[in-house]
Amino acid sequence: MAETILITGANRGIGLELARSFTALGWQVLACCRDLQQATELRQMADGRPEVELLHLDVAASDQIVAVAGHLAGRPIDILFHNAGLFGSRDQAFGNTDPEQWLEVFRVNVIAPQKLTESLVENVACSGRKIVAIMGSQLGCIGDNSSGTWPIYRTSKAAAHMLMRTMAFDLKARGITVVAFHPGWVRTRMGGAEAPLEPAAAAAGLTRQLLGLSPADTGSLIHMDGRRLGW
Repeated sequence: MAETILITGANRGIGLELARSFTALGWQVLACCRDLQQATELRQMADGRPEVELLHLDVAASDQIVAVAGHLAGRPIDILFHNAGLFGSRDQAFGNTDPEQWLEVFRVNVIAPQKLTESLVENVACSGRKIVAIMGSQLGCIGDNSSGTWPIYRTSKAAAHMLMRTMAFDLKARGITVVAFHPGWVRTRMGGAEAPLEPAAAAAGLTRQLLGLSPADTGSLIHMDGRRLGW
């Protein structure tokens, strides 16, 4: 039986390229996004490929998490990849932060990975690989912050790293490996046009790291090139 990966935010950027990467490897891909009608590239990629299943999921909507979990009940998920994320406004800075936007970013970047993992933990636990991965960022590394700016995004990713580390301990007894990844500076809508790395290259690196994980890696923040990063 083919192995299975579930990817949130699979409609574009790194999420879409991860879906392509694992499809090419013969995996069953559960590609989630909040607006399937707008996900033209994803729908084209999935067309005629029964191994790619498109799922409507806004990770910030608890009722949709419940619905997806019910739909997938009893199906093993080898890798649960929390890719969906928000940055917030590009001009966020000291003196210019919106509390409601801050909450929205935290809801997607931090709370959603916790609640979706809680809902799908049995699916992961009954799989072969038993991996939960959260998209982190070097911008969330406290020791690496030498420039300030972007407080909403930075704090959300620092919290996502702590969530990953906590979840790694919480799920260790069940044999589940939990990690976070820094994908590099990637040319996506979030990363911007000046970023040097194409989404396909980032996805290729993430794929290599995901397939090479072992239980000893649980609790780690990992660069797409394999380096282990500090906090």
